[in-house]
Amino acid sequence: MTDLSVPTDLIRPVQGLATGVADATKTKIKETAEAFEASFLSQMLKPMFEGLSTDGLFGGGQAEATWRSFLLDEMAKKTVAAGGIGLAGPVMNEMLKMQEGAQ
Repeated sequence: MTDLSVPTDLIRPVQGLATGVADATKTKIKETAEAFEASFLSQMLKPMFEGLSTDGLFGGGQAEATWRSFLLDEMAKKTVAAGGIGLAGPVMNEMLKMQEGAQ
């Protein structure tokens, strides 16, 4: 296998980029980036649970299968709240760059 490396400039936050963007806008952009990361994580978790049987003594049956998507959404939100996988930061930086370009 080969080592996959990511250039450090893609991970590092851009300094002094969005000086003209209001704090309220930055907060909204951060919330949107975190919501995007949570949605991405939820979709990545989905295949992990598709093959699980909900039958048996402690299984939830049809109700468990029905509500599983809500469980995955909450698991993803909690993962993002705990620091996530590092997707929200770069997404937020790109959104701030786009915001700066629009002004």
